Amino acid sequence: MSDTSLADLHNRPGFLIRRAHQISTSVFMEETAALNVTTTQFGLLYLIEHFPDIDQVSASQMLGLDRSTAAMVLRSLEKSGMIVRSVASDKRRRALTLTGEGEALLRNLEEPASRALKRLLSPLDPAEAAMLVYLLKKLTAAFNESARVPLMYEQEDEASQEAEESRS
Repeated sequence: MSDTSLADLHNRPGFLIRRAHQISTSVFMEETAALNVTTTQFGLLYLIEHFPDIDQVSASQMLGLDRSTAAMVLRSLEKSGMIVRSVASDKRRRALTLTGEGEALLRNLEEPASRALKRLLSPLDPAEAAMLVYLLKKLTAAFNESARVPLMYEQEDEASQEAEESRS
């Protein structure tokens, strides 16, 4: 394989997005190592804190997780005493609530998660960091329905609206 063909591969957006995800996950795991939490666990804990009694299905949709992965991670969080799953008002759904331990873990994650974010964006100046996030949101919003698990947005944001308008 020549250097040119490898450069062609390394310059593909899909390759770069996958690589950025690997790096983002590694940085998060390094910064939060003492707390032994995955990015998916963090996402679910964060979501449950901000949407008390959210049901499992909605939580998985809001994070773009397939139901089996969400159920597996939630089962792990429940076993470790971080959350409680209970029957929701709609008897077919399970409501999710943080326990005191889950709330404490989330508070302990604030600083290392913040460090991870700052570290990840540190090669970029503030305008570049904002542009990166804007472009990623625009790209993901434009192709959300093509994803294996489309993301259910809490509310439409600017990038989602612009992506929708550009398709019209």
